[in-house]
Amino acid sequence: MNIKQNLLGGITAAVIALPLGLAFGVASGLGATAGIYGAIILGFFASLFGGTPSQISGPTGPMTVVIAAAVIALESNLGLIVTTILLSGIFQIIFGISKIGKFVQYIPYPVISGFMSGIGIIIIILQINPYLGLASDASIVHILMTLPSNISSANLSAFIIATATMIIMFFTPSKISKVIPTPLIALIVLTPFSFYLNLNVNTIGEIPASLPSFVMPTMDLQHYTTVISLAITLAVLGMIDTLLTSIVADSITGTKHNPNKELIGQGIGNSICALTGSLPGAGATMRTVINIKSGGTHKISGMIHSLILLAIVLFLAPLASQIPLAILAGILIKVGVDILDYRFLSVWKDSPKNDLSVMLVVFFITVFVDLITAVGVGIVLASLLIVYRITKEAKITLVDTHHKNILTDSEYDLADKNVRVIKINGAFFFGSSTAFESTANSVLNTKVVIIDILDVPFIDITAIFTLKDLISKLQIDDIKVMILAKDADKAQLLKLNKTRVFDKVEFYKNMDEAVKEI
Repeated sequence: MNIKQNLLGGITAAVIALPLGLAFGVASGLGATAGIYGAIILGFFASLFGGTPSQISGPTGPMTVVIAAAVIALESNLGLIVTTILLSGIFQIIFGISKIGKFVQYIPYPVISGFMSGIGIIIIILQINPYLGLASDASIVHILMTLPSNISSANLSAFIIATATMIIMFFTPSKISKVIPTPLIALIVLTPFSFYLNLNVNTIGEIPASLPSFVMPTMDLQHYTTVISLAITLAVLGMIDTLLTSIVADSITGTKHNPNKELIGQGIGNSICALTGSLPGAGATMRTVINIKSGGTHKISGMIHSLILLAIVLFLAPLASQIPLAILAGILIKVGVDILDYRFLSVWKDSPKNDLSVMLVVFFITVFVDLITAVGVGIVLASLLIVYRITKEAKITLVDTHHKNILTDSEYDLADKNVRVIKINGAFFFGSSTAFESTANSVLNTKVVIIDILDVPFIDITAIFTLKDLISKLQIDDIKVMILAKDADKAQLLKLNKTRVFDKVEFYKNMDEAVKEI
């Protein structure tokens, strides 16, 4: 481990985390102090106990959006909000212990794309009022509906400060931004400008130059379902956000993170954040990449980042209290723009229609309903579309009954013996069981039915029940049933033979064996 490089990485990450922590804290409704201490506490403990050595954790856009919704839903009741955050941390620890983290890789990309782009739009819309120098509003629809009247009553000074911040964020030459992060440039340049010109703009306000105090969690029967729902949302969202960042870190460093250990570290960090009234978070992609590029490859870099932030809060809090909220609005709009998934957006015209549909559904539900519903609906919709595609590719046919014995080279037509063969190619599951039933109903006027499942990769319980129903119907009509199956499939069918349907069924490993017995 290179101490010097990890020290530099931690310092650089802290410089970027400072304005973002303040901005996310204000945007969440918990205040700038909660945001900065969320960066300090989560950053330290997630690095100490986590499974991605180079990762920097702290408040992120997606987590902030959920907390902002929680503040509204729980009527700013700090005890209930703390309980929500604490439960989310406990859920993440459980996710890690039960090794659920590995399943994140199975979430379809269109779901993640629509989800992240939706969060980016939410962050941008939520900053419209602060950008105009007006009070924050947590309702996306209300912000959009009142936008025309809000523009007419905007604070010109705040608008100028926010616009100047946007110019700095978007147009600072890369040679400069590589040395000094653009959010820090905006704070250093525009905060004194606003202060000395005595502009009439809202500022962060007092930030206590002391350590946070313990906050007692509370719960009541009126809000417990809301608390649990929000806690699950935070836990799942934090898991997705963190592990995607871990994958990015792996791609840069050439290492392999431990997803379960990382979730435990995140859970511990967020639980401690809860008990101090701080803002929860997750692995932060931009801060992690900056840390790695600056030489941070060990967990000590994340811990240093937190200690640097703590020193800044304890000694420079009075200066930070003068930061205009309009600057933070400009910074967060840039964050929202960066969160948009340009990888998918750049190819949306040429992408498969099914994937585009899933992405758009998830996007709009994320923006106008809620995040956890968006992910749930997206996964279900994507799964149904996959089932549809697999079902379309599965072929269930009445095959040619002309048979050639590969051993004797003799040929004969099975139709002469009133034998019909149903051949299944592809998955035999609930999606294809209906097609199987329709095909099977056309072979009832015969003496022997051979069901060939040799080319079936897997069989689910729905297909097995459909198969049993068909066999029962054939046996009632005194039709002999033969099944060509691999040993594993035969064992599975016989294991579920509680109704003894398969007792009179003859199993064979290939067609030649079956034909000999006809």
